[in-house]
Amino acid sequence: MKVKMLIAAAALAVSSAFATSALAAPVQSPTEVTIAGQNGDYHGRVKSNDKTNCENDRNVKVYKMLGGSPSPSTDQKIGTDTAEPDGAHASWSIGNSGYKHGKFYARVGKTDFCGADRSPVIVR
Repeated sequence: MKVKMLIAAAALAVSSAFATSALAAPVQSPTEVTIAGQNGDYHGRVKSNDKTNCENDRNVKVYKMLGGSPSPSTDQKIGTDTAEPDGAHASWSIGNSGYKHGKFYARVGKTDFCGADRSPVIVR
């Protein structure tokens, strides 16, 4: 009887371990977003080792920083674009936003397969 209980307990433990690993979140590929531009015209690239899932069709948001550090929840969103294939990586551009002076950054959110990223802040 003890042997059957030990076998059942071991089977339950192994089954539970497999169930837990099956429910674990998938590993997200690191993603990088860049920003550049002059006179209110902001553009950049989205880069990742997983080009298929993490570069093309990524929604990029551009913010004007209002406080002392980037905070997408409180900073002013000045434009968005969807990254499109362009050579080695995907490119995005919001065109002329009209915002020529201040501190600006771009952000790409996470997806099921891809990590989020925020560009360095640029000062214009």
